[in-house]
Amino acid sequence: MIAVTRYRVPSNAKGSALVGPPVKPDGMPKTAVFRKDETLDRLADDFNVAQFVSFAPSPDGPRQQFCRVAGLEPNHQFASVTEAVAALFSRSADGTVNVRSFSATQAQSREFIYAISSVEQAVAVLERIAAEDAFTIVNETIDISDGGVSGVVMGDVVEFRPDSTPRGVEQPGFATLPTDWAVKVFKTVYGVDADFQEGRVGRLEFSLHPRPRGWRQRNIVFWEHSAESSSVPSTPPTWPNAFSRLVGDKAYGLLMADIGGFAVPRTTVIGRRIAPFSFGRETGQEEIWTRTSPREQVPGKFTTARGWLDPFKLLQKEDPEGVAISSVLAQKGVSALWSGAAIETSSGELVVEGVAGTGDRLMLGEVDAEPLPDFVVTAVRDLHGRLQKVIGAVRLEWVYDGNVVWIVQLHRGASVSDGDVIVPGDPDTWVTFDVSNGLEALRSLVSSLKPDTGISLDRRIGLTSHLADVLRKAAVPARVNAR
Repeated sequence: MIAVTRYRVPSNAKGSALVGPPVKPDGMPKTAVFRKDETLDRLADDFNVAQFVSFAPSPDGPRQQFCRVAGLEPNHQFASVTEAVAALFSRSADGTVNVRSFSATQAQSREFIYAISSVEQAVAVLERIAAEDAFTIVNETIDISDGGVSGVVMGDVVEFRPDSTPRGVEQPGFATLPTDWAVKVFKTVYGVDADFQEGRVGRLEFSLHPRPRGWRQRNIVFWEHSAESSSVPSTPPTWPNAFSRLVGDKAYGLLMADIGGFAVPRTTVIGRRIAPFSFGRETGQEEIWTRTSPREQVPGKFTTARGWLDPFKLLQKEDPEGVAISSVLAQKGVSALWSGAAIETSSGELVVEGVAGTGDRLMLGEVDAEPLPDFVVTAVRDLHGRLQKVIGAVRLEWVYDGNVVWIVQLHRGASVSDGDVIVPGDPDTWVTFDVSNGLEALRSLVSSLKPDTGISLDRRIGLTSHLADVLRKAAVPARVNAR
């Protein structure tokens, strides 16, 4: 960011390349253009920034300019370059520092050296660059893959992703949420109160970390702020995205439902990369269901079990490489009078299917849907209508306890199915599948199909079942055998 207000030099700095605003030929001051280190120092007046010390070149070597180090006054003056660098190392959570070099007159950075591991090496780099007549900023290394996120706040929208700098929102796959929703997500998942007020009337680049960082030692570090007025309309949440893959698709869908104000059973998420967190409402039951939460939806493949299972044994058994399942959910049970699922068909019709009691066997295609009482269908349709207004087209699994329709799984988007057409298409060849062979047999058949081949089911299945989900996710033309 290039600021366009007054120029200043720290009162205790031992010299600077710029000492006042440039002057036009007519003698009137021009708009000041700030060096990178002063821009960072100005940002630190109001925000938590990464700890840093900056240096200017001089005949005697690097000369300190600005400084923001935890526990010290702003622009504290160190006795030497070595003392300044040692102070940063002693306060760096990752035990390393970075050095960025730049010219006083050019906006673009020059050399950037990441994760220097010793004071001696860092001082040598600073001395070499000063001899090349360039400025430097040495700052604490902040790990972008620590389980936190980085992103941008602009108006009523926050875009963010893990394992990236704020510039990661320029690439596909970032999460987008209304600002109020993002603040609630960060509070729920990380326990952090995010103050994004300045971003509502401007633009803020930030990163959020499980450990406190920066010169104010807070969990959120700000990297750039533009106060220019902006207006970005909020949009409903969509997933999968990079963050939903981090916490698990099932966990993210339920979290969106909870933040949206819908009834979700109390759920604790035990993640691979993030400390456990909880959300949802008490159901009046103390029974636990154990649910795996894969990176992306894989219908019916991984365990959902009534009762508590050892999550570590479960992960080792079903995902020993650690690439498919992001988390395990411990979810309070619901006293289930009726359970089932609901999807929107391609023609816009809402299909509600269910059974008396728990619905796990229905979802696996092991039992057929039963006629539902009108009051149950009405309650599920009402819930779907409210979800549609807040999130858009959705597919959900539900449990009805006689008073409340609880959401136990939620996914974005309508279905391509309609009637006896599970997945539309007109392939040259059809192969028949015996539904009684089950879900894994269908998954195996799908993976072995030759091109331009569709699947004809020997009997009708529930459009909301995992069998239908497998076919839709694979985009294999599929239909119920007309005979």
